[in-house]
Amino acid sequence: MRQRLSSEPDRYRGRRRVPTPPRSRYAAVVTTAFVGAGLVALGANALPDAKSVDPSVLDQLKQASITSQDAAARADTVEPASRDSRAGGKTATEEDVWLLPLHGYDFNTPYGMRWGKLHTGIDLAAAEGTPYHAIHDGKVTKAGWFGGYGYAVIVQHPDGSEAIYGQSSAVSVKEGQQVKAGEQLGLVGNTGHAYGSHLHLEIHVNGQPLDPVPWLQKHDVDIKLETEAIYSDVAAS
Repeated sequence: MRQRLSSEPDRYRGRRRVPTPPRSRYAAVVTTAFVGAGLVALGANALPDAKSVDPSVLDQLKQASITSQDAAARADTVEPASRDSRAGGKTATEEDVWLLPLHGYDFNTPYGMRWGKLHTGIDLAAAEGTPYHAIHDGKVTKAGWFGGYGYAVIVQHPDGSEAIYGQSSAVSVKEGQQVKAGEQLGLVGNTGHAYGSHLHLEIHVNGQPLDPVPWLQKHDVDIKLETEAIYSDVAAS
């Protein structure tokens, strides 16, 4: 066994583990290592000087190094965005906002047949004078007396659907007005063909009434549970 000379460095003294590069840059680091090794080999004393090396080989090695660095930069940019999108959940914009028309109500009468006729909406019982609000952005196409609906507001949404708010004691908007989700439209009342103070809400699509409960559930609003998914800070105050 050869005895180690006192002047020869101890190969094991102070040895530590080299940290593994982050996964997003690992492939680029490995590629760069190979490229660097190739450049060192070409510049070693055992080989001819750089003038005798084929220039195309050097160009290829340089290009490979640049490409690997670009890939690492792209990985650093893309991966955080991917993590944010996986963890972030739903991002609301004003066009996404759907809200309950009011709070603290009793779900009184559902959509369906009643007394031999189709009840084309739902009734939400609340004290007379309780403010109610737009469930979605839209344009007011009716604001005032509307036959059996009493004082009513009709709002047409950007997707073409319409919401009818009936039996109001008063309305707070005018025809032609643009409203935002959460903006006050009127006050709960007992006008028109009504029995007790409540808000009558209808949804019409292509001119046909639909059950508001499942339709609004598709927009993350649950009338029966009195829940809404969108934050109020993106709605009108």
